[in-house]
Amino acid sequence: MKQYLDLLKAIRDNGVVKGDRTGTGTKSIFGYQMRFNLADGFPLLTTKKVFTKGIIHELLWFLRGETNIGYLVKNEVHIWDNDAYRFYCERCTATGIEPILRDEFLEKAKGAEESPIEGYRYGDLGSVYGAQWRSWGTPDGRVIDQIEEVIHTIKTNPNSRRMLVSAWNVSDVEGMALPPCHVLFQFYVADGKLSCQLYQRSADTFLGVPFNIASYALLTHIIAQICDLGVGEFIHTLGDTHLYLNHFEQVEEQLSREPRALPRLRLNPEVKSIAELRFEDIEIVDYNPHPTIKAPMSF
Repeated sequence: MKQYLDLLKAIRDNGVVKGDRTGTGTKSIFGYQMRFNLADGFPLLTTKKVFTKGIIHELLWFLRGETNIGYLVKNEVHIWDNDAYRFYCERCTATGIEPILRDEFLEKAKGAEESPIEGYRYGDLGSVYGAQWRSWGTPDGRVIDQIEEVIHTIKTNPNSRRMLVSAWNVSDVEGMALPPCHVLFQFYVADGKLSCQLYQRSADTFLGVPFNIASYALLTHIIAQICDLGVGEFIHTLGDTHLYLNHFEQVEEQLSREPRALPRLRLNPEVKSIAELRFEDIEIVDYNPHPTIKAPMSF
């Protein structure tokens, strides 16, 4: 994962200090690209341990079209908890309802229980990724499943230049708990191999980007298997690419570590559709990372 370490150095050495929505402050660059040949191994960071269970469950959650954190909380993945609770508190403020405490909220979110707020269930996030990927609403009342459409196009017209999935639905952005950071991805078929390029508008480089790299590499492998293709490259194109100012000690620790051999991904070869895919069908093997490096998350 030299590509990722080079990115850390680029921001550290050339970035500009800027304010940000969270008030923490960042050092950032604008416009950066990394390329990963998926034949070289699964691109999961080895200079610190990455939460692989969270990567797999979050991607399955997206692919299920879900927008409530219940599935994640039940599977002990808490990466969306804070956004969901903030979104709930905002709904409470808007309607004059006293919010319940965070722990009680998460317990109710496990079952997506109805709340006193009309049209809102505990744990809802609005029309985030899963809704846009699997049920994009059109003005005439139709619903578009972008994932199934792109799979169909890969199988029937692999030379198409329209094999894209977008999460940035302008009419829905204001109603989301968090506007999409990874906004658009495109597939490309050549020599019997599937490649994917992601455009990410905003990239939390220390905490989020390792997660994003592994998630979209996994997605590329899954779609390739369903379409009877090999894997080519994952290309990660970044917009506002930043390190939070309270992450630089952790960055230096990570840069002091020597990368280790990449792990391998093992998918159940029997899986031939998104609907069949389960957590147990995905295994990352020979993963031998350096220890976890903890860092605060900004909201």
